[in-house]
Amino acid sequence: MQHTELFESRFTVKPEWVDYNGHMNMGFYLVALDFMATDAFFNALGIGVEYVKAEDKSLFTLATNLDYVQEVFDGDPIRVTTQVLDYDAKRLHYIHCMYHAEKGFLSATNECLSIHVDMQTRKSAPFGETLQRTFAEMLEAHTKLGVPDQAFRKLGIRRS
Repeated sequence: MQHTELFESRFTVKPEWVDYNGHMNMGFYLVALDFMATDAFFNALGIGVEYVKAEDKSLFTLATNLDYVQEVFDGDPIRVTTQVLDYDAKRLHYIHCMYHAEKGFLSATNECLSIHVDMQTRKSAPFGETLQRTFAEMLEAHTKLGVPDQAFRKLGIRRS
């Protein structure tokens, strides 16, 4: 995985993810993005399931923002880009942008903040130096690509 480009994952909307409105149900956006995009991203970085087994450390999600932009349907091909927004010694902040893979429109965004955890103590622990260097390279490159409008936002009702 090159650290200068956005990470990309792909999947197809499954029939069981579609609700009575005929489109992808809101709960399955997070399920799909977690299992299809976050897991793929973490595995590519070397901090996925094998990392947990080998290092006895993992990443836990602290917070997410999920924005629904345009609906998708059963069988639609999906392309997700993942961009690093920030990191520190123990946390990784990133955003997934979910697009219809053929029509190109943005369907949803999922901004995530994860914390690195020692599985023995179940407490936060710093990333190793190699991972921190990788995150630094990614952040530098990804920042140059621009930041999605949905990143860094607060949830609330805007008053004029």
